[in-house]
Amino acid sequence: MQASNVKYRLGKSYGFQILTYVLAFACVVPLLAILFFIIKAGITKINWHFLVNIPKPVGETGGGIANALVGSILIVLVASVIAIPIGILAGVYLSENRKSRLAYWCRLSTDILQGVPSIVIGIVAYFWLVKPFGKFSALSGSAALAIMMLPIVIRSTEETLKLLPDALKEAALALGMPFHRVIFKVIIPVGISGILSGVMLSIARITGETAPLLFTAFGNPYLSTNLTQPMQSLPLLIFNYATSPYNEWHDLAWGASLILLLWVLFLNIFTKIVTRKWKVQL
Repeated sequence: MQASNVKYRLGKSYGFQILTYVLAFACVVPLLAILFFIIKAGITKINWHFLVNIPKPVGETGGGIANALVGSILIVLVASVIAIPIGILAGVYLSENRKSRLAYWCRLSTDILQGVPSIVIGIVAYFWLVKPFGKFSALSGSAALAIMMLPIVIRSTEETLKLLPDALKEAALALGMPFHRVIFKVIIPVGISGILSGVMLSIARITGETAPLLFTAFGNPYLSTNLTQPMQSLPLLIFNYATSPYNEWHDLAWGASLILLLWVLFLNIFTKIVTRKWKVQL
């Protein structure tokens, strides 16, 4: 009786393990299928001319995505400049004032902001920035993306600093260092790897966003570096060209999709490497 019970329990354990493996594999299959399909469709479209030229007019073959590449880099760079300092400072405040009423409401607001759909942020940015100034611009697009970055940077900074031992701050204060120097010279440098992982994750999050840029940056068929004017980006180019009736534009959309996919994969892999190094150090 006891032997049969043991066999039954072992059979349930093995069955559950097999079910776990099957479900884990089922989660990986869609990702592999997407990667294979995009690589197969886009790898033949990528060459040097594809990266350094702007799109050709309708009916002409060739062209590239140089305007979208430059636009994406500029828009994401400006968004990072806006969001990263604010996010890190807000995360420091939340970690240093964990039980205050203001910290509670800031933390709640951050969690709510993280769940707001990107298209809602885009239309809010449209009414805040685009409509009052009377024109679309890359700067308004960067502001919309910066709003999306903030929750990730704030919470990653807060959670990272919470894990640091209090003895670090106490030792620095005991040596007579002022509080601001303790934060900027001791606390943030010690947790920089965890903070950096959150920053990279937030950048990867906004890189492929299209909805906010439809309401703000709008797109531009020419190469432009003027942040006060409409500017093209990879997500906008993919959206516009993939829904067009022209085969040449479809080819550009597939090549741009592969470039965007490789960019996001690189950022996520780099984030994993940084996070693993940070966990080992702690």
